[in-house]
Amino acid sequence: METNKQQRKKWFLPLVLSLLLLTLLILFSIFVSSDSSSLLYLYRTRGRVEEPRFVESKLRVSSISSSDSVPRIAYLISGSVGDGETLKRTLKALYHPRNQYAVHLDLEASTQERLELANFVKNEPLFAKLGNVRMVVKANLVTYRGPTMVTNTLHAAAILFKEGGLWDWFINLSASDYPLVTQDDLLHTLSSTPRHLNFIEHTSDIGWKEDQRAKPVIIDPALYSVNKSDLFWVTEKRNVPTAYKLFTGSAWMMLSRQFVEYLLWGWDNLPRIVLMYYANFLSSPEGYFHTVICNADEFRNTTVNHDLHFISWDNPPKQHPHFLTINNYEEMVESNAPFARKFGRNEQLLDKIDTELLGRNEHGYVPGKWFDRANSNITKLYSAIQNITELKPGPGAERLKRLINGLLSAEDFHTKQCS
Repeated sequence: METNKQQRKKWFLPLVLSLLLLTLLILFSIFVSSDSSSLLYLYRTRGRVEEPRFVESKLRVSSISSSDSVPRIAYLISGSVGDGETLKRTLKALYHPRNQYAVHLDLEASTQERLELANFVKNEPLFAKLGNVRMVVKANLVTYRGPTMVTNTLHAAAILFKEGGLWDWFINLSASDYPLVTQDDLLHTLSSTPRHLNFIEHTSDIGWKEDQRAKPVIIDPALYSVNKSDLFWVTEKRNVPTAYKLFTGSAWMMLSRQFVEYLLWGWDNLPRIVLMYYANFLSSPEGYFHTVICNADEFRNTTVNHDLHFISWDNPPKQHPHFLTINNYEEMVESNAPFARKFGRNEQLLDKIDTELLGRNEHGYVPGKWFDRANSNITKLYSAIQNITELKPGPGAERLKRLINGLLSAEDFHTKQCS
C-alpha cells in the first residue's frame, strides 16, 4: 500500500508540471497570435474595409475585389445638345474591351442627334462585337447644377449594375472631359490599387457655400417637366442639416463598386434621405456623393481626397473651370492626372493629346496590348478580341503611378479622409 502511494507521488509531480507547462505554452501561443494579428491589421488597414452590418440579413455587400488581377472600369459619359460627335470621340479614346460604358445624351438634344449616337453605338463594329457599350435610350432631362445631374448618374450606375457584369470602379465623365493616359496605363496602375478605395475630392469646410448653396432652396424643373428650363429659387431659406454633416467637393469621381451598390440599395436609408435633401440644393453633384460617403460608417475611411482630374479653376472661388488650351499642356501633363477638363469642342489641345499622349489610330481608338495600331483592317483585327488581361503600359502609367502612390503614402492621408 505504501509502495503504491510512493509510486503515485512519483508520477503526480511530473504530471502537474507538464500540465502547467502546457498551459503556459497555450497562453503564450494565444498572446503571440493575437499580437501578430493586431500588427497585421494595422499594416493592412489601408487595404481593407470592414463588411457592414446590415439590418436586412439577406443583403450582402459585393466582394471587395474581383478575382481578376486586372480591374474593370464602368464609365458614364454624358453630354447635352450638340455633344453627339464629341461623345463619339471621347468614347473611342476611352475604349478598352475589359471596360463597360454607358453613354447618355440629354433629352434636350434633338431626336435626330440622339438617334445618330444610338446608331453609332449599335453599329460600330467593335462595340457590336463585344457588347460592352450601351446608350441610355430612355434619356433624362438634365439641368446644369441641378439634382437631375445626380439622378442621371445614379440611373447610369444602375444600368451598369444590371447589364455590365462584374466591374470594380465607376467613373463619371462628361463630353468636356478627355483622358490623358491610355486605358492600358490606367488599368495597369489600378491593378495594384486596393479596390475598395473611392477617389473623391471632398471637404467639410463648405465656407461660402453654406449661405449660397446649402440654405437657399431651389427647384429643378427637369424633375417634373418635359421642357428644359433653368433652376428657380424659393423665397424661404432653410437651416443646415443637423442629422448629418454636409460635405462638398468635385462632381467628378471614381467610386468603388461597393459604394455604388450602397448608393443604389441604401440599406440603412442614408442615401435616400440625403438624396431628398439635395433635391433642393444648388450644385448638388458637388455635395451629394461626398455627404453620403462621409456619413456612412462603413465607407468614410475608404476615401482618397482627389478627383483624378486636372482642372484649371478661377481663383477664387473655384466655381467655374477655365477652358483648357495649348498653354495648359505642360502643367496638365505634370499634374499626373489621368483625366482633364474642361475642353471646348474641337479644341486644338485635344489633337496634341491624341498625338503625344494617347497615340490614337486612324479609326479613333487608342492602341494597347489588345490591338496594334499598325494593323488598319479594323473588321479583321477586332474579330478575335476577347476580354484581354495583357496590358502594354507606357509613360502615362508611370505618371499615374506617381500620383496614386503619392496620395496613398502621404503623411496626411488619413487626416484628409472626411475631414
